[in-house]
Amino acid sequence: MTAPAIAFLVAAAMFAVGDWVARARTDVRLEYLCKPATLVALIGTALALTPAHDAGARRSWFVVALVCSLVGDVFLMLPKDMFVAGLAAFLVGHVCYVAGFWAHGPGAFAFAIWAVAVAVVVTPVARRVLGALRGRRELALPVASYIVVISVMLATALATGNVVAGLGALLFVSSDTMIAWNRFVRPFRAADLGIMITYHLGQAGLVLSLLH
Repeated sequence: MTAPAIAFLVAAAMFAVGDWVARARTDVRLEYLCKPATLVALIGTALALTPAHDAGARRSWFVVALVCSLVGDVFLMLPKDMFVAGLAAFLVGHVCYVAGFWAHGPGAFAFAIWAVAVAVVVTPVARRVLGALRGRRELALPVASYIVVISVMLATALATGNVVAGLGALLFVSSDTMIAWNRFVRPFRAADLGIMITYHLGQAGLVLSLLH
């Protein structure tokens, strides 16, 4: 890790904690500062670190994915309901993560094994979420598409054998699962804080996976 990368990572951690505090206290002003600032700092981290010898192209794709995530974060925190726009931004971001992983990709057999494993775990949850969206076509198709894309991202990350990437992707999926469950199936008290903690740790894991 370079000194600038460490500085950006420390800043990302501080802003992330600030956002968690904002969520816990329902402090909108603090969230408006810390939520986008966390992603800006993670983008800086990705650009400033020295990636593994075969991760140059992967870093380029990951930076675009982080920028898409930043756009999605802004859409989702605005007072106006821009859920579909935010979902679309994150969907493009996951496509970029997938492209980054396949820049020096896993073997087809490893991907197939993990794709099946991910499908087995995700399918029951997806059924509950999509079942709750029955009759809401404006949301059902975007959410279904997002579930497919993020599942592919997770399977690809796990198939690379990069433990940090796999953990980051798993945390990201956990965050999005909580969003879907809390929004469409059954709200739960720890949702707001749990969503952001797993999201930020997941994004940080994906960034740090560039070192391996």
